[in-house]
Amino acid sequence: QVQLVESGGGLAQAGGSLRLSCAASGSIFYINVMGWYRQAPGKQRELVAAITRGGRTDYADSVKGRFTISRDNAKNTVYLQMSSLKPEDTAVYYCAADRAPVIRPGAMDYWGKGTLVTVSS
Repeated sequence: QVQLVESGGGLAQAGGSLRLSCAASGSIFYINVMGWYRQAPGKQRELVAAITRGGRTDYADSVKGRFTISRDNAKNTVYLQMSSLKPEDTAVYYCAADRAPVIRPGAMDYWGKGTLVTVSS
């Protein structure tokens, strides 16, 4: 099993920045992909960004140019730097991890409990 613990959520103003962190522990040897999903009220969970162990990334079109995902393999931690935040970025953000060799949106093996990000206008 893999445990994922998110931190860094909170309240930000539109145009501001927040940084999310997710630390993985447990049986992490087989984890290749780590990523961030979000779910806004009344909406389906969606991929925000993901990164492979080798550094390949994938972003939702809505966050390209504003969010940056990064990963510290030595610390088993993935980060999401969010800038130029918009009210529509308000959601619960979930960390996820996957053993697959490629990024599979929506098919992650492990999930964190989520952290709330609220962006005020």
